[in-house]
Amino acid sequence: MSTRYKIGDSRVLESRESVDGVTIRRRRVSLDGKHRFTTYERVERPNLAVVKKDGSRELFDREKLATAIKRSVGKFFSSEVEVEEIINDVEEALYELGESEIASSQIGDKVLDELALRNEVAYVRFASVYHEFKTLDEFEEILKQRRRK
Repeated sequence: MSTRYKIGDSRVLESRESVDGVTIRRRRVSLDGKHRFTTYERVERPNLAVVKKDGSRELFDREKLATAIKRSVGKFFSSEVEVEEIINDVEEALYELGESEIASSQIGDKVLDELALRNEVAYVRFASVYHEFKTLDEFEEILKQRRRK
């Protein structure tokens, strides 16, 4: 049975910035000294609105993006950490645009940019889902474009 502690019911033993540079990892101990646990803190940013193809809007959702990436290319990465790094890099690139509304196509393009740097097969798989390929010719075209870069 797990026990949940509030941050106020504990003290910090150690703090360190995570590898991604966006998250702070804190090792904590309960005030009674019996339990140790880790918390992760992330700087809260303003919400990004995603403008979908049909013109509707919804808030940017990291979990939804993670699900889309894992569904299309997850098995090409050795750990959840790699997928989390991709999401962090995509989210950072979106915030760097300086806009409060982002087209869903911009998110897909940023994911493709990150995948192109990390794994060509994952790139092609995500591109085939993202671009909704219907024919082999469309698939071959994306391969040709990749090879030209």
